[in-house]
Amino acid sequence: MATPDTACPCGTGKPYAACCGRWHAGEPAPTAEALMRSRYSAYVMGLEDYLLASWHPSMRPPSLDLANQSPAPTWLGLTVKRHENPTPDTAVVEFIARLRYGGGSAKKMHEVSRFVREDGRWYYVDGDVD
Repeated sequence: MATPDTACPCGTGKPYAACCGRWHAGEPAPTAEALMRSRYSAYVMGLEDYLLASWHPSMRPPSLDLANQSPAPTWLGLTVKRHENPTPDTAVVEFIARLRYGGGSAKKMHEVSRFVREDGRWYYVDGDVD
């Protein structure tokens, strides 16, 4: 679990409290990229409530059941490839997340995610995973 002064799991190099900790505490993320980074950090930290709340209601699953994943992933890092805003209230973020399951070898998850902003708040809609 990140503490306020530890480096944020999202890879910006900022302290958690000055980075994703703000969004996890309820402040709206200012960009879709910031929201995506905070969602990565939430996966690292097991913050299922935050992940569900930041998912657009039209696409939100009823639960993620992170606590019962077996084996649970170990998140190894995040690289943002691009962030585009086709309109002021839509965005695309492409990223690669690195993870490992159990003692297995590291894997890469490459996703192009779609986001929408409603009432000043960004939401994850869905994504295409390679």
